[in-house]
Amino acid sequence: MSTEPDCLDPQVSPFDVTALIDRNIFDSLVAQDTDGMFHPWLARSWDVSDDGLTYTFHLRPDVTFHDGTPLDAAAVRETFEYAVDPETHSAYAGSLIRSYQEAEVLDDLTLRVTLSRTDGSFLQALSTAYLGIQSPDSLRDNAGALCVTPIGSGPFTFEEWNRGANVVLRRNPDYQWGPATAEHSGPAELETLDVYFVEESSVRFGMLTSGQVDVAADLPPAKAAQLRSGNHHSLLTSEAPGAVYSLFLNHAEGPLSDVRVREALMRSIRMDELVDAVYFGEYERSWSFLSPATPGHDGSLRGTWEHDPDAVAELLDEAGWTGRDAEGYRTRHGERLTLDWPYAPPLMREEREVLGQGIQNDARLAGIEIRFRAEDPGTYIDRVLGRDADIFAASFVRADPGLLGYYFSSDQTSDQGGSNFFHVQDQHIDRWLVDGARGGTEAEEAYALVQRRVIEEALVIPTYAHIPMVGVTDEVRGLTFDPQAYPLFYSAGWAG
Repeated sequence: MSTEPDCLDPQVSPFDVTALIDRNIFDSLVAQDTDGMFHPWLARSWDVSDDGLTYTFHLRPDVTFHDGTPLDAAAVRETFEYAVDPETHSAYAGSLIRSYQEAEVLDDLTLRVTLSRTDGSFLQALSTAYLGIQSPDSLRDNAGALCVTPIGSGPFTFEEWNRGANVVLRRNPDYQWGPATAEHSGPAELETLDVYFVEESSVRFGMLTSGQVDVAADLPPAKAAQLRSGNHHSLLTSEAPGAVYSLFLNHAEGPLSDVRVREALMRSIRMDELVDAVYFGEYERSWSFLSPATPGHDGSLRGTWEHDPDAVAELLDEAGWTGRDAEGYRTRHGERLTLDWPYAPPLMREEREVLGQGIQNDARLAGIEIRFRAEDPGTYIDRVLGRDADIFAASFVRADPGLLGYYFSSDQTSDQGGSNFFHVQDQHIDRWLVDGARGGTEAEEAYALVQRRVIEEALVIPTYAHIPMVGVTDEVRGLTFDPQAYPLFYSAGWAG
């Protein structure tokens, strides 16, 4: 892997690498398939009330956590309560079940969950590794060490974490409760899963082709053709769902508080050419905030905001940035049109620094200065949380359009557990998000309206849809992807 987790507690860390590792350690109540349908896992069945506010889960009777504790309804309740407890400081899991109100243990294997509002994304949230069920004994007795000693009921048990190097997992020989979506049943085929953290993509690629590792994730598009034509290794891909890598624009203050400047920046970028050049034609430029692999993706946005230098010039003129300084940048009342875009190098993958430099150059040609500056992660996070920037960029994986609320709902600012860092407060967006969360036939149109609104108001500039590229040696078989486009190791094994 290219990155190392900050913490292996699934209810605390929001990192992709945490979810990938924890999927092997923790099971979920339900499983989602690649078509977006839900199937039994730890819950053998469930009932939903007519008003959509009550879910009754009937649990499997044969599940045991790695510490020997049996799964029961009380254990599931404790995981939910832990996820939403403010003291947990959940960076993501708590926001996934913001609709959660309470859970009542009806008997050892029956749990009734009551929601505060209808939530069409509830089952999808429960299917993610971030809401994997933890051992209740571990939650009670080991609360201070959950980040480094995770205890679930999954096909692998945690053995050790060597900081800066690797995480080692061992097969759980007692595992008999895999999800209904799995390609086999019983224990995992692999005895050991050893996950190394190697930042440089060229080094990961070399480790794969030299046989040092069996699987290498986060490989660069520049190596795709070589992997496809290789004699001893091959390339596996799966388009990631969720939020594409996007530039979020500070609409509340500074130059970007004027929608005309935001739109001018959006149309100044030669996105098609830039994405094609940086990613060797392997990734497609994005038109919507949600990737095409996400349920509810609005394909009607294609072609709606092309590169248009004439429109950029007209918009900037209308906004009052009519002057030019000696370096060719637009000015107003003697002030240069300057935007601040901080970033943290350890969080930049997939050649995002190169992409940022390309965007910076395109903006310069339009007379917009972008200060694209590297900062240490602590300073970067402080600046984003403090809204001390004009632009920040991010992506996020989730196979559900409800992710839109995490970034654009007025009640999902960072101090409330969300990522609405620039405090978007749009009554139309809020209403559509509520409509979408209700589910049903109107949800798709509601989420489409949100996607259109954030583009029309130029609150965000989508760039490209990530396609995870995983290289494997010819000896590996059965490695697949889950609906979040994370590699699944439960059914992986050896050829022959």
